[in-house]
Amino acid sequence: MKKAGLIGIAALLSGGAMAQPVQPPPPRSFPVERALAAAPFISLTNGRITMRVTPPDLKRGFFRGTRFDQTGVVTSLKLGGKEFYGPWFSRTAPEVLDYTYTEDGLVAGPDSAATGPVEEFAQFGFENAKPGGTFHKIGVGVLRRHDYKPYDKYWHYEIVDWGKRSLRRTASSVTFTQRIADGGYAYDYEKTLRLVPGANQLVIEHVLKNTGTSPIISNVYDHNFLRLAPGNDGVKVTFPFKLAAATPPAADLIRIEGNTMTYLRPMAYKERISFVVTGFGASASDYDITISDKTGAGVRMVGDQPMTRINIFSIDTTQSVEPYIAIDLAPGAEKRWSYTYTFTAPR
Repeated sequence: MKKAGLIGIAALLSGGAMAQPVQPPPPRSFPVERALAAAPFISLTNGRITMRVTPPDLKRGFFRGTRFDQTGVVTSLKLGGKEFYGPWFSRTAPEVLDYTYTEDGLVAGPDSAATGPVEEFAQFGFENAKPGGTFHKIGVGVLRRHDYKPYDKYWHYEIVDWGKRSLRRTASSVTFTQRIADGGYAYDYEKTLRLVPGANQLVIEHVLKNTGTSPIISNVYDHNFLRLAPGNDGVKVTFPFKLAAATPPAADLIRIEGNTMTYLRPMAYKERISFVVTGFGASASDYDITISDKTGAGVRMVGDQPMTRINIFSIDTTQSVEPYIAIDLAPGAEKRWSYTYTFTAPR
């Protein structure tokens, strides 16, 4: 079992950032192509976009970690020959926490080796669980707390109950469901990925209903592992509000001006940034983010909920804008939310 790092519960529930773990290289690693080839997948198209989605599968699934929502991980999305997602790592290894660099390439651990617009829900029930007790992550299931250390999203926790799951699909959409009943915590979760007919759009829709007797207090963000340009050179991110950053990245890498941030040069191998931007308000209209590169390729991401936090993460193989939204459901309550992604192919 992997060694957990230290993080406060309050920091995670508020979306607190974690430093990447320091670790030795793994004794061996495996090509990501092997995992992709072995995993089941679903192909979707609307005549413009083609997309590959991997369903949850604890034995053969592409992503079987306990950090991200396992339902509907997008491993490829193409428009006009342009690939927007795909693996940002070249290899995987079970001992790795988050990711690390080796002589063989960038190696991701089992709980970070996800791709595309993948989501992570904050855990709940952890602080009240003793070692051996259980807690929850939506999209994953009921997990076991192993010791008194704080929750660590890079740790691979034991899955005690995966829930009752199902899926239904059409040529252009797939819907995943998960039902969990575990004492006071119980919920029905539904997630749909839908390519809009006649448009360059992907819509991700969610329904979460609290069917238990305890309130569900959490949050969720989309990591948005976007792959537009090598090293993110020239990538521009535009928001509908004036940006500010308490701890901005190096001035020679990113320029923040008005409502935009621009990558001024390619990121170097092993270079990493992670910082919070502010300036948004309490309206869902601020959840309207456009990311584009020098060729004109890009994506506009629009959510229908107010944001509570925005984190920017980048290494040389991926660029991520991570908007958070809040979840606070009393017993019997239901929450619906969606994101609309509009893609533009290179000109």
